[in-house]
Amino acid sequence: MPDREDAVLEIEHLTVHYVLEEETVEAVNDISLTVNKGKTLGLVGETGAGKTTAALAAIKLIPDPPGVVKEGKITVCGHSILEMSAGQLEKIRGKEISMIFQDPMTSLNPVFTVGEQIAESIEFHEGLDKGEAYKKAEEMLELVGIPRERAGEYPHQFSGGMRQRVVIAIALTCNPKLLIADEPTTALDVTIQAQVLELMNDLKKKYSTSMVLITHDLGIVAETCDDVAVMYAGRIVEKGTLEEIFNRTKHPYTEALFNSLPNIRSRGERLKPIPGLMPDPTALPPGCAFAPRCPYATKACEEKMPEIRQISGTHFVMCRAYASPGFQIERERRQ
Repeated sequence: MPDREDAVLEIEHLTVHYVLEEETVEAVNDISLTVNKGKTLGLVGETGAGKTTAALAAIKLIPDPPGVVKEGKITVCGHSILEMSAGQLEKIRGKEISMIFQDPMTSLNPVFTVGEQIAESIEFHEGLDKGEAYKKAEEMLELVGIPRERAGEYPHQFSGGMRQRVVIAIALTCNPKLLIADEPTTALDVTIQAQVLELMNDLKKKYSTSMVLITHDLGIVAETCDDVAVMYAGRIVEKGTLEEIFNRTKHPYTEALFNSLPNIRSRGERLKPIPGLMPDPTALPPGCAFAPRCPYATKACEEKMPEIRQISGTHFVMCRAYASPGFQIERERRQ
């Protein structure tokens, strides 16, 4: 089990729903996660799995209404996030915990220069005057590969990759202990993606920052993460170390994700897409949400939610295969 004393982020049995007039979206359902000091956790899953909702809950940014945290506990650097007031949260957001959002253009204010936006966070958290804060903002720009002379320019004067670097500079300005990066390279071309990821890795090593990287790109996970949690329909179906998830895959959904990737060693081999679609989060089935798409599913899978099973000290899986030896033997035979 993870060392709780070393934990920077702990999420315990978190459930988040969006309660609308005619229906309820069950976005996150009873998830538990731990991120230790200096480690990077990859949160993987297809669009709509609940990854971003889980991240927003970690810094108490779920829009309320309609978002409701039904139950759970979130601890960041010893702070019980869900019990903190708005004023208390302001003091730790940006200083102890920061977030990089998906679209850098909507994360930046178009009427202020990038230097002013970086300096604002420094003034608030470090108590420096405007001149000192602006000077540090220029240094942060250089740290992320942007000349300090561009501090006086506005967001629209930067390319997508440069804007993402500015957002990273803002997020890392006060050396946070935890950085949440929500699809930080989705809108970037491949070359810029590689540069941004290398930059984030370098800064993580320099400041010993813990990180939660939300992505659907398993290649990025392989290069960046120490641990991995796979989400499906609002639940974590498998979690473990990078080596366990990649080399000792247990859950049929994780297996299907890997099977759907192109094989560079066998270019003529056809891709194996996952059949069907993820279930409607307003009408989740009583059993395993992946059962309709799973080649190993039984009637029991459809009728009852499987429990989380511990495979090793760090490897957990939510699948009935590990509750029934016969099921596991049949699954291995079919593989």
